Amino acid sequence: MEHTPPVRYSIAPLSPEAHLFEVRCTVADPEPEGQQFALPAWIPGSYLVRDFARHVVAIDAARGRRPVVLEKLDKHTWRAAPAAGPLTVRVEVYAWDLSVRGAHLDTTHGFFNGSCVFLRPLGREDRRCELEILPPKGGGKSGARYRYWRVATAMHREGAKPYGFGAYVAADYDELIDHPVEMGEFALARFRAGGVPHDIVVTGRHRADTARLARDLRRLCEHQIRLFGKPAPMDHYVFLVRAVGEGYGGLEHRASSALLCSRDDLPQPGMKAATQSYRGFLGLASHEYFHAWNIKRIKPAAFVPYDLARENYTRLLWLFEGFTSYYDDLALVRSGLITRDQYLEILGRNITSHLRTPGRRRQTLADSSFDAWTKYYRPDENTPNAVVSYYVKGSLVALCLDLLIRDRTRDRGRGRRSLDDVMRSLWRRHGLRGIGVAEGDFERLAQEVTGLGTGLRRFFDTALRSTRELPLKALLATHGIAMALRPAESSSDKGGKKAAGEAAALARRPALGVRTRAEGKDLVVTHVLDGGAAQAAGLAAGDVIAAIDGIRARGLDSGPDPVLDQRKAGDEIVLHAFRRDELLVLRARLRASPRDTCVLSLKSTMLAVPLRRWLGA
Repeated sequence: MEHTPPVRYSIAPLSPEAHLFEVRCTVADPEPEGQQFALPAWIPGSYLVRDFARHVVAIDAARGRRPVVLEKLDKHTWRAAPAAGPLTVRVEVYAWDLSVRGAHLDTTHGFFNGSCVFLRPLGREDRRCELEILPPKGGGKSGARYRYWRVATAMHREGAKPYGFGAYVAADYDELIDHPVEMGEFALARFRAGGVPHDIVVTGRHRADTARLARDLRRLCEHQIRLFGKPAPMDHYVFLVRAVGEGYGGLEHRASSALLCSRDDLPQPGMKAATQSYRGFLGLASHEYFHAWNIKRIKPAAFVPYDLARENYTRLLWLFEGFTSYYDDLALVRSGLITRDQYLEILGRNITSHLRTPGRRRQTLADSSFDAWTKYYRPDENTPNAVVSYYVKGSLVALCLDLLIRDRTRDRGRGRRSLDDVMRSLWRRHGLRGIGVAEGDFERLAQEVTGLGTGLRRFFDTALRSTRELPLKALLATHGIAMALRPAESSSDKGGKKAAGEAAALARRPALGVRTRAEGKDLVVTHVLDGGAAQAAGLAAGDVIAAIDGIRARGLDSGPDPVLDQRKAGDEIVLHAFRRDELLVLRARLRASPRDTCVLSLKSTMLAVPLRRWLGA
């Protein structure tokens, strides 16, 4: 059998102070007519063409010491002149993107996703990839500045010591770019879940109680492994956590997740009850961990394989992101990390977020998934009016589907079913077998697993392909939960809790129908919502509201404006606003605050058993 030579890579922090990585890619047997190399245009898990090649600041090729001409073919593709022997392309990549999607390097740490730095040798992507991760040089005698740097990644070691620089290996290019790497000084905590070792790597300045973090994440991971069934789909998992002053984000990978959080989101020493911000961090970690099954291995057919040069369209992101968003918080309550009441509060806030999105009346969930590349990931001032979130609405569709299945199979004895059964079948039929999920596959599988035919078909038509409202109130009631809607107390009222003020006062509170932000002493309009008083008056995004009824306006997002607080629905107010450098005088007739703030509460203890089966609490 003919031996196929591997593709060899190396990456080194060439100049941390200038934020430059040096990356080399060597192909032993380049294409005779000229080997082509390309850098991905996007990173799986984040559905936006990001053109990573724009960060290439230098590129050259050589055969041994002899230079080889490189021709640029398009924005991210190069072709080398024909070369008979091993061909090496060297790239300098600028790395100053402190996000979970990019690459970042300075004198304190280095982080990269392979999509941002590793050239793809076209026609050689299915070959074994050997990677050498090199330490930075300089910083005093023998690199003293970097002498305590270590490496954290889920990539398999091929000679490198644990957490050390050196040789690593991946089965092919797809696996190579699916193992992000952190290098620097970091806190490390370890635990085992489902028999699999897990690492928590925390970089940045923080005072996190890593022992508690390990205990909590262990419970979470154990639960999710039990949900899908042993064995876990990875033999080692790494949470790569970057703590900053303010930040939030996560990106899933096959055996790791990159998480960005505020340092105060992490558990602090001596903390007893979990704070709201820590619960948010646990929800983020839960979301990305669930993706180890639902998107990394259970994939849309459109992603098998990924086309990294252009958009990959699918109408199924509601299943892969939305259903994951349902299970992330559900896993917290089921594993005992949050209480039932805390879960209902989170659920109430999610419903509130959905109801405050006028775009839910314009865009279907399937279309939201398909248009992610051009709409969801490119938000503008009209996004709330035109787009529905496949994360938020997708999670509510999962909720409705779960409760619908549980309710309609409740009296079947051993035939009782839930969304959990459907997800496990999806894992066995598609994830374990590496078969992509085509459009319509999940709907047919749900009907097959549950035995619910016509009812589920009608539900999917409504939930996925129409803009009709979801039957949230009726389905929650089947599990003893009452759903109530009230007006918001202020723009900072996110729902989930009972109002602090009196109901009568809330009912009288008027609404202008805008979202704003403070810029110094200016009040800038960021969004004008469809059907509101501000839109009817002619206010536009970007306008600076100077005064309301002759009195200087203050931040509406920080609470009721004193002037508006003294008005009621139907009153007319005068707005003075600057559009660019022109002063406008507008008249707005205030409207009643919409009842779009959701509060959930227990309605009946007679349904305690179905509730426990659902929440496990």
